[in-house]
Amino acid sequence: MADLSPSLRAGTTNPPLGGISKRFMDLVVAISALVMAAPVMIVVALLIRITTGGPAMFSHSRVGFGGKPFNCYKFRTMVANSDEVLKAYLEANPQVTAEWEETHKIRDDPRVTSLGWILRKSSLDELPQLFNVIRGDMSCVGPRPIVKDELKRYGDHLEEYLRTRPGVTGLWQVSGRSSMDYPSRVALDSQYVRNWSIWLDLAILFRTVFAVMRFDRAS
Repeated sequence: MADLSPSLRAGTTNPPLGGISKRFMDLVVAISALVMAAPVMIVVALLIRITTGGPAMFSHSRVGFGGKPFNCYKFRTMVANSDEVLKAYLEANPQVTAEWEETHKIRDDPRVTSLGWILRKSSLDELPQLFNVIRGDMSCVGPRPIVKDELKRYGDHLEEYLRTRPGVTGLWQVSGRSSMDYPSRVALDSQYVRNWSIWLDLAILFRTVFAVMRFDRAS
């Protein structure tokens, strides 16, 4: 919150977008999904441990409601020394640096393991974020969870991002997220907040089921 202007800080004193009704739906969906996904999550965790020898899950700081940071959980899809691998790859391939700075993603990312590629394409790597929903860090549906360095890229739309909890899924996931440039992602986040309703959340959750079945729509 220290980097936010007084006007933005004042705008986040209200409850998160959707209030009690959205929070109730989040808990019902997240708990139900965890119960159904538990066997799959156990298998995925074991496979990661067996194939990489490292921890099955990791957390990374993201910006939540009102600018409050939180640890976002995921299944680990990268090699253990991912930071060193990324640095070496960008130094050896300077033409990729612009892509990284623009989208915070790299095609054919050398840090991603073979199992990690499958988990990402199927969105199974994001299942641990259901724990974030239960904790109140995230919502089942909402804007993409972003890192602190991305705040400046939201420009005039930053206040809209800060009004709600980031989502496990959202318009960004059901609209071809892997092929979208950054301004388009920001526009979708803003559109979601401005047009929010319970029915919109239900529609996005329904579309998400089909989106994750299409590998070309995954990250």
